[in-house]
Amino acid sequence: MKLRRIATAVLSTTVLASGMVSAQTVFTVSSWVPPAHTLSMAQKSWCDLLEKESAGRMKCNILPKGVAAAPGTFDAVRDGLADISYTVDGYTPGRFINTQLAEFPFLGDSATATSVAYQRIYSKYFAPLGEHRGVKTLAVFTHGPGIIFTTKQAVTSAADVAKLKFRIGGGNINELSRAMGWNTTLKPAPESFEMLSTGVMDGTFFPDESVASFKLSMVRHATTFPGGLYNTSFVFMMNEDKYKALSAQDKAVVDKISGETAARIFGEGWDRVDASSRELQKTQGVARIAADQAFVQAVKDKQAALENKWSDAAQAKGLKDPKAVLAEFRAEIAKVK
Repeated sequence: MKLRRIATAVLSTTVLASGMVSAQTVFTVSSWVPPAHTLSMAQKSWCDLLEKESAGRMKCNILPKGVAAAPGTFDAVRDGLADISYTVDGYTPGRFINTQLAEFPFLGDSATATSVAYQRIYSKYFAPLGEHRGVKTLAVFTHGPGIIFTTKQAVTSAADVAKLKFRIGGGNINELSRAMGWNTTLKPAPESFEMLSTGVMDGTFFPDESVASFKLSMVRHATTFPGGLYNTSFVFMMNEDKYKALSAQDKAVVDKISGETAARIFGEGWDRVDASSRELQKTQGVARIAADQAFVQAVKDKQAALENKWSDAAQAKGLKDPKAVLAEFRAEIAKVK
């Protein structure tokens, strides 16, 4: 027996020394929307890719419930309550400036195109400025074009919107709404069903996806804009200490599937659900209209001042020639396939 124990110990030491056995890294992953939501599904797809690309050395433990509400998620990941999650930059007003570029109206009709283009601009201009300091940024992305949804009446003009109460998700649309004189309240997306079903709000600003994801069966009208009334900047992130503790080999795997790869996973997932939600809206009887030229121009007139304001604030944060960066972003969106 003694000889057997010695042999076992020698074999174990040899195996460890040869690198045949290595500890598995398990990431605690949090999501503040339901598991079937496209955000949760895209995050899981990225986790599956992580496990595959690392040959099982890294995997995710996806929690059944988020460790924090959406506005607190950035700090939760920074502080180690979760290793991986995502959040909306605009849920904490005034904290992130450069990323507001991805929230402007009329950017495009595809979440994939805006997400990939945004990631390219972020990597080139924003990442070096460290606005998301405290976490390891895995990717940035956007949802599909923002739409005005209402429960009882259609809105065909800026004046129509001003007569109603709306939930919004923050960011540039918050400032644009104030400039337009609209009655809006900043609330996280998961609160929409209760606010609309109880009549506390008359409508919400959302991408198509959300009508299906949040089961907004009370929605009856939709007003669309070319390229969207607004968009939303998301950050997909990892706890910085968790990333730093990885081996060089595993860091390389994380880096390989981050950036554009991750942005495309989130964007393509959103485009698919936007499309399926539009089909659902048909069966739900949602009447869909396009904003006319006067309505679009009214938004453009107010947005122009907001883009000037953003440019000044971004320049103060260290971004050189913000308007040129915005023009490059719009051009990049048009190039992404």
